[in-house]
Amino acid sequence: MFEGARPGAPRAVSVAAAEPSSEARDLARQLPQGVRLGTSSWHFPGWRGIVWADTVAPGDLSRQGLAAYSQYPLFSSVGIDRSFYAPLSPRQYAAYAEQVPERFRFVVKAPSLITSQWLPGEGAFRGSSNPQFLDSIYAIEQFVEPVRVGLGAKAGTLLFQFPPLGRTLTRSPERFIAQLQEFLGRLPQGPQYAVEVRDDRVITRRFFASLKEVGVRYCVGVHPRMPPVAAQAAAMSGFGSGPLLVRWNLKSGYTYEEARSRFTPFDQLIDEDSATRDSIAQLCMATIAAGHECTIIANNKAEGSAPLTLVKLAQAIVTAARHRAQAG
Repeated sequence: MFEGARPGAPRAVSVAAAEPSSEARDLARQLPQGVRLGTSSWHFPGWRGIVWADTVAPGDLSRQGLAAYSQYPLFSSVGIDRSFYAPLSPRQYAAYAEQVPERFRFVVKAPSLITSQWLPGEGAFRGSSNPQFLDSIYAIEQFVEPVRVGLGAKAGTLLFQFPPLGRTLTRSPERFIAQLQEFLGRLPQGPQYAVEVRDDRVITRRFFASLKEVGVRYCVGVHPRMPPVAAQAAAMSGFGSGPLLVRWNLKSGYTYEEARSRFTPFDQLIDEDSATRDSIAQLCMATIAAGHECTIIANNKAEGSAPLTLVKLAQAIVTAARHRAQAG
């Protein structure tokens, strides 16, 4: 054990960054200002040769891989998905923030206890009503304040991702929309909040109007349960301009388990989705043209490898920017 280490403390591991490809370097230089790209978490040994120089265990990457991750030319953001499963402390967030440069921004998912109607787990409590659902006091104490204190200026969007709501709410989405607006209106001003849903019946004019009233953005979630990106963009038409968050989560036709099984170890593109890629690029450029920042987070389960998905997406954004410049 090294000097000063606490008994049971994680051992110090050096995570080296891979030498980025010349293509990634060139694309990073050409990306329009205001575009942020990143992946949904970062603890994947299969990215060896793309992001990591060597094979490193997932736990070591999770704790100490962000310094190497942030050296990849295209990455200026990352999703913290771990916080969805249990609240994190300011100290845990600070440990992430210390590893990345000042320009870097985190997209942080709220704990599922805030966004799920039902208690998780097995046994007698499974399916029981969740008292923390849309509880603003719990959200502030267990999510907003720890993020603010721990990440500081490196906190990007604070994301409330709602799982499928069930027929009780989707049969009458106005009830959920009213609850959501009241909840969001009680959160402290300052952080940029966003909402992502898994029920297309919810994304109505009233839904977008309610978000606009409380200054909260809509996250375009690419997921089989949701309409295509272009359809979500059309639904947002009256929402008004502002920062854009896109999360490219899961390839259509797959469950998460099926995608994980087929795409592991996440070191190559297996099932590309050029239509979604082009739609995201166009939406991103429209956001940049309106003077707002665009953040895109990609999951390994979108096409097979999140870093390689973002290389292809960067190509599409650069091409779209070039065409827009020529047309204008």
